[in-house]
Amino acid sequence: MSLYSAYCRTYQAVMRLAVRFLNWNGPQLLTGPGCVRELPQRIKSQGISKVLVVTDKVLMGLHLPEPLLQGLEAAGVSYVLYDETKPNPSIDNIEAARTLYLKEGCAGIIAFGGGSPMDCAKITAARVVLPGKTVQKMRGQLKVTKKLPPFYAIPTTAGTGSEVTIAAVVSDPATHEKYPINDPHLRPRCAVLDPELTVGLPPQITSTTGMDALTHAVEAYIGRSNTKDTAEKAVEATKMIFRHLETAYADGKNLAAREGMLLASHYAGIAFTRAYVGYVHAIAHNLGGLYNIPHGLANAIILPYVLDYYGAAAWPRLARLAEAVGIAGDSDEAKAKAFIAEIRAMNARMAIPDNIPQIQEQDIDTIASRALREGNPLYPVPKLMNREDCVGVIRELMG
Repeated sequence: MSLYSAYCRTYQAVMRLAVRFLNWNGPQLLTGPGCVRELPQRIKSQGISKVLVVTDKVLMGLHLPEPLLQGLEAAGVSYVLYDETKPNPSIDNIEAARTLYLKEGCAGIIAFGGGSPMDCAKITAARVVLPGKTVQKMRGQLKVTKKLPPFYAIPTTAGTGSEVTIAAVVSDPATHEKYPINDPHLRPRCAVLDPELTVGLPPQITSTTGMDALTHAVEAYIGRSNTKDTAEKAVEATKMIFRHLETAYADGKNLAAREGMLLASHYAGIAFTRAYVGYVHAIAHNLGGLYNIPHGLANAIILPYVLDYYGAAAWPRLARLAEAVGIAGDSDEAKAKAFIAEIRAMNARMAIPDNIPQIQEQDIDTIASRALREGNPLYPVPKLMNREDCVGVIRELMG
């Protein structure tokens, strides 16, 4: 083991010990078809009279927030809309939402949407309580440090698990970087898992966000910072995704499949927020920052390539996931490779491409450098990457 590898593994061991002392209590949950209508009265009962609703133009165009907004009005809770969130939310989005929150005298925040509105709302809330700390200074671990205003999360995709995680990802338009901010204070107070809100998702969004959830489960499970609970949640999420994702993709009105995917995404979020992710996310974040590639799509494409890279270091854990979803084999190697092959097959069946042609030759070193800055020493991956390794995976992704 090289000196740098030893440093990374020592850092990860210290973090495994340190996180035991953090608060891992999840948000209160509202679940089931139509449960979004219960949230406004709950907000009212907590003495909150005005909230900022963070969403995006696409969801407003689909009228998805209407049950929530009508419920707020009926409950006597005033609201202000911020619907300018971009697919990869930027620092500009966050500052605009914060300005609106303060100008309108809001006392709480509701995130309504996929990962982008969730991330935008989380960091907006952090900026509200930390007016002197820029978004850039929150980058990394445990830098939010203060309790957020009352914060509620309503996912409309089954992928990010952001309604239960301590993470948010932001894009910096000045540097074209995309990076995570991690702090337990970012976890919402209450999460609403209403499958009716996901029924109108287009098939492509269903597939890519679902594979995003699978990536969370797989990366958490094969990493070296699992607990008994995160391992159990990762396995259960993987089983549910294999069971429900392609059904939801083919039949978007299937409420049972939609509900199963929301719960799978939630379980995967519980798993990775404590057990971490890996190089799939590190590379995907930077492709999103440079080329505005949707996060779920990037993860779906990258996942099998990085699993191939890990090789024998990941075979035992991947074999356990294979067994959980009914994939057989006469060795851990055979099961693991069959599991990776099935991920590629799932992608193909759902019209997800197997390469990322947007990658430019002149950007490869930048992508690798930024990905390794994110991944090392933090992510407790089965096998550490160096620059040459990372560049090799990126070149494979180019097709």
